[in-house]
Amino acid sequence: MKTPPRPINEISRLETLQSLKILDTPPEERFDRYTRLASSIFDVPIALVSLVDSHRQWFKSSCGLDVSETPRSVSVCGHVINQNDIFVVEDLTKDDRFFDNPLVSNDPKLRFYAGVPLQPLNGYKLGSFCVLDYEPRSFTDKDRKDLLDLASMVSDELVLYVDELTGLTNRRGFNMIAQTVLSAAHRSKNIVSVVMLDMDHFKYINDQFGHIAGDRALKIFADCMTQVFRESDVISRFGGDEFCVLLSNTSKQDAVTGLERLRELLDEANANPQNEFQLAFSAGVVESGMFGAPSIENLMSEADRLLYAEKSPKQKMTQSIL
Repeated sequence: MKTPPRPINEISRLETLQSLKILDTPPEERFDRYTRLASSIFDVPIALVSLVDSHRQWFKSSCGLDVSETPRSVSVCGHVINQNDIFVVEDLTKDDRFFDNPLVSNDPKLRFYAGVPLQPLNGYKLGSFCVLDYEPRSFTDKDRKDLLDLASMVSDELVLYVDELTGLTNRRGFNMIAQTVLSAAHRSKNIVSVVMLDMDHFKYINDQFGHIAGDRALKIFADCMTQVFRESDVISRFGGDEFCVLLSNTSKQDAVTGLERLRELLDEANANPQNEFQLAFSAGVVESGMFGAPSIENLMSEADRLLYAEKSPKQKMTQSIL
């Protein structure tokens, strides 16, 4: 058996995969419909949306296979992420890379594989959309085209979690993840903090310096947030100049400490002569321990109320100056 090699951009590839905040999330119909469709179109028993993590391949959608992940060392999809095009093996038992693979020589005794790399962001290949069979089979040019088309649509679905400008989780992704994280924390009797942030004077930046400068301001702000908060935190741009962070195992005081560090980073960015604007923010912070069995909506609503209680005096001061 040949263990799949690691791509030369493996570190950046894994960072991009983690940024999607999709690993270990529940099944979703928007992915399941594609695996069911592929199983029907190609008349195969198995179709997968497989994401290749550091040590495993994890299935966001699995049609016809009862496991949610397998070791990366035995994954055919681990080979796919080193390819630029469709990867087809018509008989795995006759391929030197796979004939003694435990998934081929033992149950489930796979024989056929066809997969396309999924590369929704920055060209990084994060996994594959693939179909498998227990019998060897041929794969026609039309089959290849159909699988490529389906894989392209699956890649588009993956980026629906991501804000295109900043690379942060978008509002849809946050809403999908947040309640799951909160429920798990409540079962484990751990606390969660929610931070709502609003950039100060963002309209002024756009009006005074233009929307290109405004986009750059948002990117700098988002980059500073990713430096402050952890990979395990869900950092989201809700749209416009609004951001939200969900911090697991974090008290309100620790979240406030993080905001102080964020202000320090923004001060450093403001000292850069290449930035014609000054970045600042208002924030509201709430801890799940303040509630019995909290919902993410309640936490966000309270954090939002605290945010605008802080922001209102700043708005009045700005209006009097301008």
